[in-house]
Amino acid sequence: MIEGDYRLSYQECLETLGERLKEPGTDRIQLLCGPRQVGKTTLLLELADRMADSAVYVAADSPEATVPGFWERLWRRIEAMADRGDGPILLLDEVHMLDGWASRLKGEWDRQRRRKRTVKIVATGSSALRLATGSRESLAGRFERLTLAHWSASSLAAAFHLSPHDSAEALVRMGSYPGAFSLGGDLRRWSAYVRDSILEPAVGRDILALAPVRRPALLRQVFGVAASSPAQIVSLQKIQGQLHDKGALETIAHYLALLEDAFLVAALPKHSRRGARSRAAPPKLVTLDNALLAVTDPQGAPDRSRDPARYGAWVENACLSHAWNRGQKVTYWREEPFEIDAVLDGSWGRWAVEVKTGNTDSASLRGLLEFTRCNPEYRPLVLAEASERKSADRSGIAWMDWRDFLCGAPGPRA
Repeated sequence: MIEGDYRLSYQECLETLGERLKEPGTDRIQLLCGPRQVGKTTLLLELADRMADSAVYVAADSPEATVPGFWERLWRRIEAMADRGDGPILLLDEVHMLDGWASRLKGEWDRQRRRKRTVKIVATGSSALRLATGSRESLAGRFERLTLAHWSASSLAAAFHLSPHDSAEALVRMGSYPGAFSLGGDLRRWSAYVRDSILEPAVGRDILALAPVRRPALLRQVFGVAASSPAQIVSLQKIQGQLHDKGALETIAHYLALLEDAFLVAALPKHSRRGARSRAAPPKLVTLDNALLAVTDPQGAPDRSRDPARYGAWVENACLSHAWNRGQKVTYWREEPFEIDAVLDGSWGRWAVEVKTGNTDSASLRGLLEFTRCNPEYRPLVLAEASERKSADRSGIAWMDWRDFLCGAPGPRA
């Protein structure tokens, strides 16, 4: 996670931006980025409703934004509102679609400040905004960045009137994109929506705006390998061996980083006690929304009774992506013959986590006990079924239902 980049839920973003827009002065532009189809446009429109006549909403990807003179006319309108004392709030959606958006925004921002006009700006963009050199260079010192993350099970439960456990189980099978979630009753339609409105634009457009991609076909193949390996430790050499279009290991590592910048796949590093990333260790691949697993796997979502191993991998993927999406630092640990699924550092505290959907016995928890023996600053936690709680209790390890974890933060349940 980039320093200063806060990953928040929809409601948290709405409340945070609402509070910042009430602050006096015009100290910083608010940049809101995040994955496709998580509600950035809806959030801006809700802010516009709250701010009533003070707000001007503009979509930079709309036809009117392509008309010559659009940018100049927009700012004449904003200046007129400021001169009347209306305290204008400019809500710029998909701002990265404007050519030279960062330098344009910087120029107007500085000009309004020189003329003592009070103008507040919220700009949104997809993953292209997250690491764009424009926000780091042209807008340096002029912005604050928020990230609207993939939805949690608790957000789905609130929005779609589900029980927390039902929403968690649905998240494992179908992910958490809110626009797609309402189509879950028609799997063919749901799959087409996720593929055409989320995955294809992200891989085919958003990533290409992040950095030059010389081999787009290879990028797609790297994503395909990652999505077919949920919560698995995979060496770059093994990824290379599965590709039709062979590429240098450095290129594959670069494309994995781009996929993470696009909120599609996270390549989790191996935990190091010194805090330094071990470059020699293979990454653990986590797809950041299980909907992407479902539309890329020819078998679709796994049936728990028929394919318990694959179902377990999807649950683990959902749990690790949930922690990543909530802004925690997520790593894994493996020292033969021991291994644990995740090590969490961040606002939730320090946790060593094992995810179990099948039988849990003391032997399967040896890795957790060994890690916490060597790293006592971490608390051990088993995410498992209620029926497996006794095994954790016998080993003196805190237990939590994995469904509760997907709805919130770690912590043992009484």
